[in-house]
Amino acid sequence: MSRYRGPKLRIIRRLGDLPGFTSKITKRTNPPGQHGPAKANKKSNTSEYGIRLQEKQKLRFNYGVSEKQLYSYVKEARRLKGATGVNLLKLLEMRLDNVIYRLGVTPTITSARQFVTHGHILINGKKVNIPSFQCKVSDIISIRNKSQSIKLAKQGLELNTSNLLGSYLDFDNVKLIGKVKSLVSREDVMLNINELFIVEFYSRK
Repeated sequence: MSRYRGPKLRIIRRLGDLPGFTSKITKRTNPPGQHGPAKANKKSNTSEYGIRLQEKQKLRFNYGVSEKQLYSYVKEARRLKGATGVNLLKLLEMRLDNVIYRLGVTPTITSARQFVTHGHILINGKKVNIPSFQCKVSDIISIRNKSQSIKLAKQGLELNTSNLLGSYLDFDNVKLIGKVKSLVSREDVMLNINELFIVEFYSRK
């Protein structure tokens, strides 16, 4: 399945707050659909499978990855030491597009992906235009010394009023240079999600 390009507020109403997916907010709390608010007041009849599917979709939409990509991350998380669910979140958090978003340079992960693919980012002095690039501890992330790159980064920082910076990152707003200080901890993940449900969803594959 390709990346979602439809109405984003419908997804927010269905799955809840996804900070990396969109900066838009909605006053409507009921899920989308023809039944409207009345359906939200009824007792939930979501199946066990449906609950796990919903958690998986939260992860997909928030980090902007396809189903194929997410399954690849799950397989990689299984190979690593430690809890598979936490490993999965760590792998997604260390994607370059997510790191750019967490530095506050862009308002969403989607816009961070575009920022990266347009060649505005340097990793340890070398241009990287692959959003899925896995950042490592001690990596230095900087904005290319081009007027357009610097202008876009500063505009993003001015518009972004949220404190997104995780404890594993450091960023100099003046020099526009960031650094990955340490490995990601579970507490650094901003998304309200139960990663165990996602592991269980993929357990039969």
